[in-house]
Amino acid sequence: MYREGAVAEIPGAVRWASVSRGEGAVRVLPDGCLDLLWSSRAGLLVAGPDRTAHLSVSVPGERWVGLRLPPGTGPAVFGVPADELRDLRVPLDDLWGPAAAELADRVAASAGSAATPAGGSPAGSPLAGGPATSIAAVLEEVALRRLRAAGGPDPLGARVAARLAAGATVAATAAEVGLGARALHRRSRLLFGYGPKTLARILRMRRALDLAGAGTPLAEVAALAGYADQAHLTREVTEFAGVPPTRILPAGA
Repeated sequence: MYREGAVAEIPGAVRWASVSRGEGAVRVLPDGCLDLLWSSRAGLLVAGPDRTAHLSVSVPGERWVGLRLPPGTGPAVFGVPADELRDLRVPLDDLWGPAAAELADRVAASAGSAATPAGGSPAGSPLAGGPATSIAAVLEEVALRRLRAAGGPDPLGARVAARLAAGATVAATAAEVGLGARALHRRSRLLFGYGPKTLARILRMRRALDLAGAGTPLAEVAALAGYADQAHLTREVTEFAGVPPTRILPAGA
């Protein structure tokens, strides 16, 4: 009950929608991103960058629509440094005040009927389209407007995240962007919520899990992603995700 897609006007951003089946907590892995969220139960929220996995608990039938902003972009949209939101889920009106109430009204109008048809899926489910798509469009329009008003994201964010995602060391990344180690750490906390070393480890974990999910054996994944060995990979994933990679990967991966 989950789908996602790219957002053309915000490079690297992803729109997503889901409907909870109420089968327990969903493990959301850290990724260096900030999300603008709408829940049919909780309303508008901001999800800060997580340092470890967030266990999201929803009621059966709860609908979610989200806009996931790429690393370094969220602060320009939300107007606060990323480290102030680290490991938090914050009501949007705590950040935007009256502007959040106006957005909530627009989202409510887009949501339309939330009734569940007899024998069918909830309106707005990722399988049904309709309201979920309309809500996502509202979130994207507001985020894009605020991003433009801020003069766009800090270009340093995309450069640093791209280099670290490609496996560059923190020292090499700092040299390439023309910053000293302390300055890069300070800017990274503002842009990503944590220092460049932590971001690099999180991005490496995501890359490793993508490889493993595509069917690459874990021992080979460890080598390709730059871990010392499979045991190192397992320790890193367990630290960030709370469980070993075999608990995260789909059956048969």
